[in-house]
Amino acid sequence: MIQNSDSAWRDWPIDREIVLSRLIDAPRDLVYAAWTDPDQIQAWFGPEGFAIETKEIDLRQGGIWRFDMVAPDGTRYTNRMVFLRMKTPALIEVEHGSDEDEDPGKFRMLVTFDEQSDGKTVLTLRQMHPSKAQRDGAIGFGAVEYGGQTLAKLARHVAGRKGR
Repeated sequence: MIQNSDSAWRDWPIDREIVLSRLIDAPRDLVYAAWTDPDQIQAWFGPEGFAIETKEIDLRQGGIWRFDMVAPDGTRYTNRMVFLRMKTPALIEVEHGSDEDEDPGKFRMLVTFDEQSDGKTVLTLRQMHPSKAQRDGAIGFGAVEYGGQTLAKLARHVAGRKGR
């Protein structure tokens, strides 16, 4: 169990961070559920054209999601998310990296869900990388563009679930 995890976010150098935000036309309980329901997250997660192949999924605090993200050209990217902290329906904190035990490239990710008075949700996704060089490498790889595509897929997914 992580203790004093808030201080890591408060004290993290901004030059190691990637921040993505999106206004989603759905109540935050629906948006949060899309992140915590195994069937839903597998339906929308990942950039456009990528497929998700899950090996193990336990979306709760202390749980793990192991999956391959398969690019349109067939390239496989192994992933492991360890769910460190979850506060329904306000935030999810994970450690995200490749599916190996000692991944030097893993980073911390905080997803917050803020509902506006009009019923829409502001989703903010913050990635904290261990170094500026790793953050720069992630940006160069396409983390911002791919992250934006992933959040667009999430927005379309929850739009289709409104009113159910």
